Amino acid sequence: MERKRHDSIPVMDYRQCRRARRLVHECCNYDCGSCIALDDGEECVCVQSISYSLLCRWFRAAVLPLDKELETALLYRLDAKRCAVCGALFRPGSNRAKYCPDCAAAMKRIKAAARKRKQRAKCHALGAEKPL
Repeated sequence: MERKRHDSIPVMDYRQCRRARRLVHECCNYDCGSCIALDDGEECVCVQSISYSLLCRWFRAAVLPLDKELETALLYRLDAKRCAVCGALFRPGSNRAKYCPDCAAAMKRIKAAARKRKQRAKCHALGAEKPL
């Protein structure tokens, strides 16, 4: 069975590794530097806290989605886009997406207000004069 590029184990740079190590503390299997899931009588160091690659499947499935930008950078790096407003990485829902989900709502409000303002300026009932 062939492995796709998405299935390969992502390797992190230093900044991404630091962000992942901060997230490790949110894992339900993390206990004072040890991993409860790997515990077989002896304490075992949490693999994710000492590695520059994503090795723990539980971390990848349950903890990494807490940081959407890091998840996109590591797991969906081929599909990722940068937001036109804030510059954050996001995973687009279509090929036309320009904004991350947070900025998309704000830009929708701003553009709707501008569209309505333009429509009201053209409205003849409010006393706007016809162009010659």
